[in-house]
Amino acid sequence: MENSAKAEECEKISLQETKVSINSETESSFNTNENTTTPGTALLEQTPTCGQLDTPKKRKMEFADDLVKESSNCGEDTPSRKRKVHAEIVPEEKDSGNNEGISRKRRMETDDFSKDEPSPADGIQKKRKIELEDVSEKQRNLEERHSSTVAAHYNELQEVGLEKRSQSRIFYLRNFNNWMKSVLIGEFLEKLRQKKKHDITVLDLGCGKGGDLLKWKKGRINKLVCTDIADVSVKQCQQRYEDMKNRRDNEYIFSAEFITADCSKELLIDKFCDPEMRFDICSCQFACHYSFESYEQADMMLRNACERLSPGGYFIGTTPNSFELIRRLEASESESFGNEIYTVKFQKKGDYPLFGCKMVKKYNMKLVYKKTFLEFYEEKIKNNENKMLLKRMQALEPYPANENSKLASEKVDDYEHAAQYMKNSQVRLPLGTLSKSEWEATSIYLVFAFEKQQ
Repeated sequence: MENSAKAEECEKISLQETKVSINSETESSFNTNENTTTPGTALLEQTPTCGQLDTPKKRKMEFADDLVKESSNCGEDTPSRKRKVHAEIVPEEKDSGNNEGISRKRRMETDDFSKDEPSPADGIQKKRKIELEDVSEKQRNLEERHSSTVAAHYNELQEVGLEKRSQSRIFYLRNFNNWMKSVLIGEFLEKLRQKKKHDITVLDLGCGKGGDLLKWKKGRINKLVCTDIADVSVKQCQQRYEDMKNRRDNEYIFSAEFITADCSKELLIDKFCDPEMRFDICSCQFACHYSFESYEQADMMLRNACERLSPGGYFIGTTPNSFELIRRLEASESESFGNEIYTVKFQKKGDYPLFGCKMVKKYNMKLVYKKTFLEFYEEKIKNNENKMLLKRMQALEPYPANENSKLASEKVDDYEHAAQYMKNSQVRLPLGTLSKSEWEATSIYLVFAFEKQQ
């Protein structure tokens, strides 16, 4: 898979008919330990690899072969085609006294026959048209159900306090994902400030309940547009923003507007207070994959993300790594895989639509950054500021647990990598790590950044 991935110009950000059940949004500010281990390095080596997958070139050739076959079938003589040919080349009878009249009569009879009775080919075409219309209608209904399911899921999530969140099985996973977002957003805001000092405008696609509001405040942006499919989430995001505004800390806070919309089906520009507004950054965190039910939905999401970006602006985000998903699927004995934390389900193996980051070329975008979560972590943890942020956000779990607490996972082998690291290294305890189950979940993802070209 690694060779296949390198052969591509960029990874295809695609996820067809999959459901990833991980909640990855939270804001926190805590203290944690000094020693950290790179989560999952050994785990990735233990993960089984899959067999050879179809390359895009091979699929393209197979698709072309299918078209050739279909074209050849269309060229074969159907009964109506044979009838028409016979009518045109019926030999005239020799030695007849009225050859011209006979031939003309035969042509007229055949023409009348063709007009009065529909040919079998017409029936086949009509049947195909009806079948295609039925498929399109079923697809639309399926997409509507998916959108409704996603919206309902996030609308039903209850807002819980800090104490309740800290008791969650995925407390450290959420914090780790949150740290990844913080570092990504901070880095590209900094890149942008090298080009533009003031008045930064941001579009947050899939804003949820406002988990990134504080990040945008710390980034000193000027304007934020938040949009999400879940109305309850948007209202909670807006309330969170109002609470931030009303704090008496005399700190400047950006202006904001809030939109409830499905960015994969609706054009957001029609809903902006200022239709001429342009953005410097579009951020879509852990939400892109919901738009990849179809090419049309993915294209609409990318249009919303990229069309109103200013030249030099960025489309950044976190999304499942399609190659990693397929690798795990092919290694699985069924059409699904996961553990007690996450589950990914496919409809079937071997059918993987190829559309993704190359789609953004039509919006004059260029891929400038792409890393798996492991690669991103190992690169950014070398920075002392990022390391301190990791501690404050409690993004890694202390191991071993102290006598007054217990580990997040009760599975003994979930911390085998940390125990092994302690044996082989002279380190100060406790370590900082993630359980194996949590790392399997978060290592599905990658970070990306596209830049709008001049």
